[in-house]
Amino acid sequence: MGNQLDRITHLNYSELPTGDPSGIEKDELRVGVAYFFSDEEEDLDERGQPDKYSVKGSGSPDQETPTHHLHHQLVLNETQFSAFRGQECIFSKVSSGPQAGDLSVYSVSALPALCKPGDLLELLYLGPSEQPPPHWAVYVGSGQIIHLHQGQIRQDSLYEAPAGNVGRVVNSWYRFRPLVAELVVQNACGHLGLKSDEICWTNSESFAAWCRFGKREFKAGGELQAAAGTQQQYYLKIHLAENKVHTVRFHSLEDLIREKRRIDASGKLRVIKDLAIVDGKE
Repeated sequence: MGNQLDRITHLNYSELPTGDPSGIEKDELRVGVAYFFSDEEEDLDERGQPDKYSVKGSGSPDQETPTHHLHHQLVLNETQFSAFRGQECIFSKVSSGPQAGDLSVYSVSALPALCKPGDLLELLYLGPSEQPPPHWAVYVGSGQIIHLHQGQIRQDSLYEAPAGNVGRVVNSWYRFRPLVAELVVQNACGHLGLKSDEICWTNSESFAAWCRFGKREFKAGGELQAAAGTQQQYYLKIHLAENKVHTVRFHSLEDLIREKRRIDASGKLRVIKDLAIVDGKE
């Protein structure tokens, strides 16, 4: 494992597989990493490290969360991120510091009371089985969402959507100026029914974010061409603990989102181990 990760970090960016050309999100997401480097050394003591999406302050660490009765907000132990285009912060999912936000999640049955049409939702699955990547959707009102799911843009009831049993409103995570709510819903509705090779987004997050912000960078291959002799730089900062950050560099927002989702799906403890291997600490 260590050798494999070390080999990846020494590849040229152009040699890395960065996605499925069909534009469909798959269970096995590919890495689009240019470089890894660490700001500080990591503590790899696993004692007290909850697993992915475990609930902070929920009692015994072995006690499962009864999500089917969940109506109150929960705070999860999850990997936190911020992202930059050059020096400009374009994404923030952190619970402390100047960019801090509320990362609480709620049962899907409680979400409609917190939503309005045009909102972005992130849906998560809490359960004993392996969790999929977070699923994003556009809320269009009356308990309905429009989302990219299994290679199709479709409309589903939020209460019956297979993507998750808890969720949250994530309008503020991306720092771009949003479109008015009517245009967000129009963008989502206008693509209903598209399938596989008609779709130009690689995952549910890119589609939902495009609907809200209208940025072509969210589309596969939509990155604007930089001026001659320059290349756009994106940086994903992975916040593992206070003042402990790993940074990954990309040449497109599409690849940054894909890697962020891969890390989110792998779980916080595994991320700490893998990044330690990259840094040569094991």
